[in-house]
Amino acid sequence: MDLNFAPPAEVIDLAQRVSDFVKTRIVPYEKDPRWTPHGPTDELRVEMNDLARSAGVFAPHVPKEYGGVGLSQVGRAFVFEAAGYSILGPTAIHCASPDEGNIHLLDVVARPDQRAHFLKPLAEGKIRSCFAMTEPGGAGSDPGMLQATARLDGNEWVINGRKWLITGAEGAGFVIIMAKVDGGPQDGHATLFLADLPDPAIRIERTLDTIDSSFTGGHAVLEIKDLRLPADAVLGEVGKGFRYAQVRLAPARLSHCMRWLGSAVRAQEIAADYARTRVAFGKTLGEHEGVSFMLADNHMDIHQARLSILHTAWLLDKGERASNESSMSKVVCSEAIARVADRSMQILGGMGMTRDTVVERIFRDTRAFRIYDGPSEVHRWALGARIVSGKM
Repeated sequence: MDLNFAPPAEVIDLAQRVSDFVKTRIVPYEKDPRWTPHGPTDELRVEMNDLARSAGVFAPHVPKEYGGVGLSQVGRAFVFEAAGYSILGPTAIHCASPDEGNIHLLDVVARPDQRAHFLKPLAEGKIRSCFAMTEPGGAGSDPGMLQATARLDGNEWVINGRKWLITGAEGAGFVIIMAKVDGGPQDGHATLFLADLPDPAIRIERTLDTIDSSFTGGHAVLEIKDLRLPADAVLGEVGKGFRYAQVRLAPARLSHCMRWLGSAVRAQEIAADYARTRVAFGKTLGEHEGVSFMLADNHMDIHQARLSILHTAWLLDKGERASNESSMSKVVCSEAIARVADRSMQILGGMGMTRDTVVERIFRDTRAFRIYDGPSEVHRWALGARIVSGKM
């Protein structure tokens, strides 16, 4: 196997420019009161987006027709890690979830009219979006438990259901809804629908208070009651919702790994700097073996996570589905990054529990990463089943 993860020189240059931009222009925003417990406000997002445009680093991953450079997956690995150095970085350059994943899905599946109406303004950062699959007591790690329904009534779809943990719903310009068809030849089959927001038939019941705070719009509970959409509001084909969700999920799952790896690097840097200067028991913390071992373990976790990301990205760029590799990367990276954040907080001691550094916030947000896009246990179960059946 000829492994080669080396990106073109222009990608290295772009990643460096993103790194410089995030460190000099975005890190200062980490004390801005507009970064709320439910994520950065839209006002803050737009302000940072404008800075990114001026710096020439806005949305480099989007298709060239919408102003991006159409980064490959390996290219994204370098650029998104650089953006993730600040939790606000991905929002600033417009590569944050769920928009980044929705841009990819629409680019692959959407019709020309849907591209013009939904993808173009999203890719250009004029609107935000959300993806509504997860349900209270229904679809989640097991999407087969989907409860929301879509019934064809003449030339309209009538959609009903409740969704929750819908990232970015508050203030989004449109939503991609997953519902199962009720009646007809595709009865029970999951289908994706595009709906403009706001819509009186889609009500935000509440915004959930969660451990993380990195996504604009937070995580909402939605009630969808007798939503009427035209027959052509289907994204892709009727009955192929699960297939399209996988089109979105494998790269989007990896993108999370890339972004949070940047935050792990940041936490390690803060911990290492502290260990070099803080004196305890007659010498710097870094001279104590227990602390230096934690820094070494952090370095190894970061290295292994980066290699896993690059390998999976390389496979995706070759046109492979990389489902197994994507699952492995999700587990390897989410758990390694969480360990880095935890050790970094431990090294910082009392300071680590405060917001005098960003490590405490990285710790909380990366803890959530072990759950969304498939908990570690679900990925292990799926991988184990494939191994036992001889499919791996």
